[in-house]
Parts: sequence; C-alpha cells; structure tokens
Amino acid sequence: MNTTVFGNTGLTVTRSAFGALPIQRLSKAEAAALLRRAWEGGINFFDTARAYSDSEEKMALGLGDVRERIVIATKTHASTPEEFWAHLETSLATLGAGYIDIYQFHNPADVPLADSPMYRCMLEARAQGKIRHIGITCHLLASARTAMESGLYATIQYPLSALSDPSEIAFARECGQRGIGVIAMKALCGGLLTSAAPSMALLREMPHVVPIWGFQRDSELDEVFELERNPPALDETMRARIEKDRAELAGDFCRGCGYCLPCAAEIQINMCARMPLLLRRAVAQSFLTPHWQQEMARIEACTGCGLCTSRCPYGLDAPRLLRAAWADYQVFAREHG
Repeated sequence: MNTTVFGNTGLTVTRSAFGALPIQRLSKAEAAALLRRAWEGGINFFDTARAYSDSEEKMALGLGDVRERIVIATKTHASTPEEFWAHLETSLATLGAGYIDIYQFHNPADVPLADSPMYRCMLEARAQGKIRHIGITCHLLASARTAMESGLYATIQYPLSALSDPSEIAFARECGQRGIGVIAMKALCGGLLTSAAPSMALLREMPHVVPIWGFQRDSELDEVFELERNPPALDETMRARIEKDRAELAGDFCRGCGYCLPCAAEIQINMCARMPLLLRRAVAQSFLTPHWQQEMARIEACTGCGLCTSRCPYGLDAPRLLRAAWADYQVFAREHG
C-alpha cells in the first residue's frame, strides 16, 4: 500500500487511513474483525476519539497485539486540564497503549495557543512520553488556519474531499509548505459521494494529506483496497466528474457529522437534513421504507429550538433544512411510490 512520511512527524503512514467513528455501530467482534482485515490489507494508520463511545476499546481488541506496528491518532474533547488528564489516561488504558502517536484536540471552540493551560497539558504529556505529536481537529476553515499559523500543531484534521473549494485546497497546500500533516476527514462528504475515487485522485496530489475513510463494511474496505491497487488519475474525465458533483452539492448541506445530536424530538437530524441528497445520490428505495417514513415524519415535531444549530460546526440552520427535507421527501415518496 502506498505510504508517505506524514509532514514533519517522521511517521510513515499509509495514504489511506482508517476512520474509526463508524465502528461504534458494530458489535465488538465485527469491529475487531474489520480493523484486523484493514491492517492485514496494509493500512497502518487508525484514527479514533475518546468521544466515539467504545471505538478505542474495539481498536484494542482488533489491533492490540500489533500496537508497535501501527500509528494511532485519538482525540480529547476536554475543556479543563483535569478533564484532559482523565481523558488521556482513559485512552491509554482503553487502547492498551503505552503512548499515543498523535493526540488531538477535538474540534475546540477556540484553538488552544501556546499560553493556554490546555496546550501546556499537551506539552507536558509529550514530555512524559505519553504522546508523540500534538494535533487538532477543526470543522471551520478559520479555526484550521489559526491552528496552522500558530505553528503549534504537527497535524491538523479538517474536512477535505473532491467537493472542497479552492480556499480549502489552498489551506491544505500551505500546510504542506509548513511541514504540517493534514488528516482529511469526511473524504466522502458524509456519504454524499458514492465513490472514493474522486477524493482519492484529488488528495493524492498532496503527499502530506491522508484521508481517514470511515469504514463500517467489508465492501468499503474492498473499494479502497482496489483503488490502492489501481490509483485513480486526476485527468480531465475525473475533473469533469468532480465539477459535476460540486455543482450538484453547491450551497448549504449537512455533512452528517452528528454534532447536532441528540435532538429533544428524537429526530435523526444528521440523516434527515440531507435526505434530499441521499434520495438522489444513493439507492432511493432504501430511504423510502416504512422505517424512514416514520423517521422523516418526526420532523413535524421539531419546535425550532435552535439547539442543533448552535451545535453545528458548519453553522447550518438545521430546522430550516429539516422542514425543506420533509417537504421534499413527501413529494419524492408520492412520485416514486
């Protein structure tokens, strides 16, 4: 599998990495088997987080015996030093690891800078040998640029895909010039891109950018393995395909990250708000079942409280998107039976 030296970290990582958020939905045995198959297929870079419920535990089950042969990135969403140390010790124990290769602040409201207590915690953890490199995840470009310009972070995790606009690609390229490794999250744009090929073709042009594909099924691993064997080229045909996707997905759309949840009305906001796109870019019949009819109907109970909007890292007006999605769903369901 193709590898790269990741920024200035000195870590040699595979250019396709394993994003471990989706394995929360699998049983422990299923998750361990999927992780093991990824490693046996050549992947050596695995990204998880303390906030991903039992993802770290499942990673230990599947990969604990090969810990020294893989690169582990995890995250803390701590907001105080006390919470930081509790998260770090829990992650180390749960992962069964003596150290964490890349320890990341998980989408903080404000980027911790050199004089902040939280960043000093990172420095102390590194001095103690509990972490090797300091990273951060950001969903907003302004925050990501602040992290980049600070010079304090070895890695920055940011949403990058074939749909990324020129300013985001320019940011990624500048990170490379500064020796910063970029972890590309949401390379399939929350499932709205139905193939990994366009994003892989685009991101492979930047050797310091590594996408973490969110694996949940063997078929998803198979697709990436096949693309690794036959890397897609960023030729004119691929560029035209990318431009078509960008045109179709222009404007505000939900990436499916789930930071808006939970909803008091029990609406699956991260699925329902992007239903118009899922109906047209995936297998529509799988979203016209009685189950999804019931889930979409929950939108009628939305009070417009705005809590989801306040949590959204992209600043989306989720109640507005939900109302539009419900109206569209009803029309689409009538037309397509």
